[in-house]
This record gives sequence, structure tokens and C-alpha cells, in this order.
Amino acid sequence: MRRLLHTWLPPVVFGIALLALWQIVTVVGKVPSFLLPSPSSIWKALSDNFDAVTQAAQATGVNALVGLIVGAVLGIAAAILAVRFRTVDGVLGALAMGAAAVPIVALAPLLNSMYSTTTDLPRRLVATIVVFFPVFVSTTRGLRQVPRVHADLMTAYAASGWQVTRTVRLPAALPHLFTGLRIAAPGAVIAALIAEYFGGLQHGLGSRITSAAADTAYPRAWAYVTAAMVLGLLFLAVVLLLEQLTRRPRTTFWRTK
Repeated sequence: MRRLLHTWLPPVVFGIALLALWQIVTVVGKVPSFLLPSPSSIWKALSDNFDAVTQAAQATGVNALVGLIVGAVLGIAAAILAVRFRTVDGVLGALAMGAAAVPIVALAPLLNSMYSTTTDLPRRLVATIVVFFPVFVSTTRGLRQVPRVHADLMTAYAASGWQVTRTVRLPAALPHLFTGLRIAAPGAVIAALIAEYFGGLQHGLGSRITSAAADTAYPRAWAYVTAAMVLGLLFLAVVLLLEQLTRRPRTTFWRTK
């Protein structure tokens, strides 16, 4: 209980104090809503448009989730191939670096113009590309950091390349894999959100933010921004939970396979 209080109490107190200060500054200082709405006005807008905010968050969340799953699977598969084959490592490493160097702002409108505006495919492709790079890099690093004694032992057992990967490399790479996923999970939400700014279906958080801001409904726009923040935190929390679940049974799981 004490450890839980030490972990969660400071950020909760800080968040409450920050919201209180925000409310005081915006109300007492009479800050215009187009500069910074008060937390109370944002909460009212969120309550009044709860169904619309929920539907928009669901649309963006599905796109981000698809991109996260596909990008993670491709990143892990590419990392396994890169570790086993030097030629593949050179090709995929260069492609991964190139994909990471392309800004989302430049990539999203290009993909929107390549595909129909009545599909979410461009948003999911953008999220997939954003997720792929950190997962690929982190997993590759983890797969290569195998203790020498374990590698020699598997060689003595005449284990195949896949057996070494499955029984030694993948378990050792799990901490690095989750490091990449911790970066990729919120990144998938950000990528899907930004991709919605550049046309296509107008049912996600990104398009709702721009339309609300264009209508000078700034508290409503901030309500959608709040939903996007909650969505990103939810993705990160799920990844952290999965990481905790894999820590204890990891050794037993991999030994029994």
C-alpha cells in the first residue's frame, strides 16, 4: 500500500494542482478561450459532446490499434530475419532508417492521395510505419544481446537457427521489445491522429479537432484533444500491463515449449 502511494500520489497531486492553477489563471486573468480555455469549460464541452467524443476516439483508436499490431508483428519478424541473415539486415536496416526519417506530416497527405478518401487504410498505414521502426530497432538489439554461454550451449546441442531464436534470443529480447512498444504505442495514436488532419473520412479525433477549431468552438476542440491524450495513455497502460504479465511466467513459458 505504501509503495502504491509513493508511486501514484505525487503525479495525482501534481495533476490536481496544475488543473487548479490553470483554472485560476484562465478565470482570474480572463484569458480568451482561443488562447487557452479553462478546465471547467473543457469539461462542460466534453460532457455535452460525450457521445461524439467517444465515437471519434473509437475511430482513431481502431486505426491506431491496427497500425500498432501490424507494425509490431512486421517489426518483430523483420528483426528475426535481420539477426539470422546479414543481407536482410543490411536491406531492412536501411529501409527502417529511411522510414523513420520521413516526417508523418509529409507522408500522410501522400498516402491519402494514393487511396480512396472513403477508407481508413492511409491512417493505418501511417501508424504501421511509425510503429515499425522502434519495434524493429529495439527487438534487433535485444536479439543480438544473448549471453555467449547460452549461444555456445545451443551450438553444442546442435540446435537449429529457429530453435536458438525461440528458446534463447526471443526470451532475452523481451525487455528490449517492450521498450520499443512503449515508444510505439503512443506513437501509433499520434500518427493516426495526425493522418486525420489531411483529408479522408471525417470521423476521427483529428478531423473533429480541426472542425471545432474552425468553428471557434475552442473548448470543444480541447475536449477532443483530451480524448486523444486519454487514448494515448490507454495504449501505453496496456503495453505496461502486458510487460508486467510477461515478466514472471516468461521463464516457465519458454522452457515448456
